[in-house]
Amino acid sequence: MEVTKPTKGAGGRRGGGERKKISKSVKAGLQFPVGRIARFLKKGRYAQRMGSGAPIYMAAVLEYLAAEVLELAGNAARDNKKNRINPRHVLLAVRNDDELGKLLQGVTIASGGVLPNINPVLLPKKTTSTSETPKSPKSPKKA
Repeated sequence: MEVTKPTKGAGGRRGGGERKKISKSVKAGLQFPVGRIARFLKKGRYAQRMGSGAPIYMAAVLEYLAAEVLELAGNAARDNKKNRINPRHVLLAVRNDDELGKLLQGVTIASGGVLPNINPVLLPKKTTSTSETPKSPKSPKKA
């Protein structure tokens, strides 16, 4: 009867083989890179200290904004009977949405153009030719 000792893991920890690494983005259920955002926040020296949840929160906010803009731009592309989103569709999506328009108020989107807008003063005046009463035949003058 031989008794075998359990093999030691890396660094003296007990356990079997190596565990598969799981990224912070997968743990948070996000598509945006949490680790990269954390690196940029540290490298930017925006604060002396940074909490562990800050890059996760920021990645979630950025992912939400990107999804919102893409959804609205896709709708604008479909309205124009196109299969591909171009800068014009992004501009139309952002400017026609109140909240996104306020967020990106001072932003210029290259090759986006402008919103179609004609000042009402410049439009031709409407004539009311249909509302005029038909003229009745004149009666003879009384002398």
